[in-house]
Amino acid sequence: MTANAQTNVYPYAKVGLPAPAFELLSTKNLDSLEEKISLEDYRGKWLVFFFWPFDFSYVCPTEIAAFSDSYDEFKKLDCEILGASVDSVYTHRAWIQTPRENGGIGEISFPLVSDFHKETADAYGILDQTSGAAHRGLFIVDPEGILRYQVVTDMNVGRSVDETLRILQALQAGGLCPVNWRPGQKTLG
Repeated sequence: MTANAQTNVYPYAKVGLPAPAFELLSTKNLDSLEEKISLEDYRGKWLVFFFWPFDFSYVCPTEIAAFSDSYDEFKKLDCEILGASVDSVYTHRAWIQTPRENGGIGEISFPLVSDFHKETADAYGILDQTSGAAHRGLFIVDPEGILRYQVVTDMNVGRSVDETLRILQALQAGGLCPVNWRPGQKTLG
C-alpha cells in the first residue's frame, strides 16, 4: 500500500486533498547521505515538489539550475523547493559534485531526494511503468499539506520557473485569479 492510499481514497495525488506523504533519503547532508526528508518537514510552509526522469540527462539540469537560481524568490514567498527522481542519493551526490559545464548541476540551493523504490512517483501518479522513470511532475503543496496545483509534462519538455512563481503567488493571493493574473493585479473576488 502506497503512502497515498493511507491519506485518501483516490489512487493518485489529487488537487484539493492531502498530498501523498513520503519520507525519502536526501542530499541534505552530502557527506553521509543518511538524512531523510518527509512531507511533514514542510508543514507550515508552501512547498514546490518536482520530479524529473533521470540524473545526468539533458533537460533535467536546466530545470534544476533554474529553480536553484530562483530559490531566493521562492523563499520570499515562504516556499521551499524539493526535487526528486528515481535515481539513488549516490547518483544525486555525483551530479551535484559535477560542475554544470561538465554535465552536472553543481551546488544547488535545495535538497534532492531519492525515490529509488518509486513509491512516491507512483503515489503522485507520474511513474512511467515502461521506463521506470518519473514524468516531469510539479506539485505545489500548501502549509497545511493540501495539494493545490499539479502539472505533468512529457519527459522532453522542461517547466517554467516563472510560471511556477506566478501560480504560487496566485494561490497565495486568496481570490479568483483570471487568466494571466500577475501579483499586484486585482482578483475577481
